[in-house]
Amino acid sequence: MGYVFTVEPSKFEEISRGLSARDTALFFAYGKAADVFSRHPAALVLGADTVVALDGEIFGKPSDDEDAKRMLGRLSGRTHTVYTGVALLGEGIRELAVVGTEVTFRVLSAETVAGYVESGLPRGKAGAYGIQDGWPLVEKINGSYTNVVGLPTEKVGTMLAAAYGGK
Repeated sequence: MGYVFTVEPSKFEEISRGLSARDTALFFAYGKAADVFSRHPAALVLGADTVVALDGEIFGKPSDDEDAKRMLGRLSGRTHTVYTGVALLGEGIRELAVVGTEVTFRVLSAETVAGYVESGLPRGKAGAYGIQDGWPLVEKINGSYTNVVGLPTEKVGTMLAAAYGGK
């Protein structure tokens, strides 16, 4: 998109508040952005958070390999929704958005799940997977691919252009 960013991890603690998946993604994104903005009030701060939802259950990052296997087993052969909340904060700027994408998983064999988990790739990823990892997990998506990766660049680009006066 042509923007230069400095990455600064947030100290915001992601604690479930009993919100919907969509609202959780937005709450966490805003919390992260607000934390960093509080330390850099002259900056334009972008915060984002992604969650996976299936049947009302929110799948965040797996706590361990067994949790990753549980998540992947639940997602196998099913369609779930990936929500990414995005918060853009700056002087006089408070833009919030949530992007949802439907993802349908292939039916995963026990061997595929075990191999993927043993690769270490599920660690630190909402829903215990990364669509970009190159494993045959996803059958199809309906919506933004970059949203499933973790940052809906189409929406972020629009938000940044508006913040910078359409430039």
